[in-house]
Amino acid sequence: MREARRKLKEGDKVGVHLPAAKPAEPAAEGIELDIVYEDDDLIVIEKPAGLVVHPSAGHDSGTLVNALLAHCGDSLSGIGGVRRPGIVHRLDKETSGLMVVAKTDRAHQGLSEQFAVHGRDGRLEREYLAIAWRVPERRRGTIDAPLARSSHNRQKIAVSKSAAARSAITHYEVEEQFGDIAALLRCRLETGRTHQIRVHLAHIGHPVLGDPAYGKGFSASRSGLTEEARKALSALGRQALHAAVLGFEHPVTGKHLRFESLPPADMQHLLESLRDQARIRA
Repeated sequence: MREARRKLKEGDKVGVHLPAAKPAEPAAEGIELDIVYEDDDLIVIEKPAGLVVHPSAGHDSGTLVNALLAHCGDSLSGIGGVRRPGIVHRLDKETSGLMVVAKTDRAHQGLSEQFAVHGRDGRLEREYLAIAWRVPERRRGTIDAPLARSSHNRQKIAVSKSAAARSAITHYEVEEQFGDIAALLRCRLETGRTHQIRVHLAHIGHPVLGDPAYGKGFSASRSGLTEEARKALSALGRQALHAAVLGFEHPVTGKHLRFESLPPADMQHLLESLRDQARIRA
């Protein structure tokens, strides 16, 4: 019997399956990391699209945390003697780019303080590159729209005026445009909410190309792409969003560190296809 609502009758037999116990802590796994910078206190990595940051329901292995546990080994410290990497910010599974992770409690505390104020004190800098549908009428602007969990789909985020909504501010600038079909936007975060850039750009009518959650209404726009560009978008298979700049004050030494990253090959291929389309139709 598997139906949860089925009423039991006398004589019915009920079987209970107990899954095997799993370790309470994530296990170390030998997953290759693209390391940009590392010292005794922190590590900066290039997260590839498709890599989940932290173990969760449905992703209890194969995550960035599993990889960091293997890479850092005994160099990690932790509260109560439990070794763990200090995740101070996250990228969506299908978003690529730069991430910093703390290796010590002191670094974790210092980085967390910087991310808590989202750069308003001048220490933290985060910029993303996004390929968006159509070209914003204003070359640069600010999207100030509070976000909350969608009341229709708890897996999604939505612009909201509810009491539960939290302040969310994204600054954008058109970096490059491809005719009138798409544009490369540079987005700077003043807050760090879940799916913030994706939701904000969709809110102003310019969702990220390839975004399965917030760009569905623009699926017909694919017909405006050349065959080469459509193939490049299909090959991308994810939202065209990349964490391109990460700057922060080292939480131990006080030195300012800044890193830049070019979009990976799949996103570069889409950009080149859009540039070719723009040249053909100019």
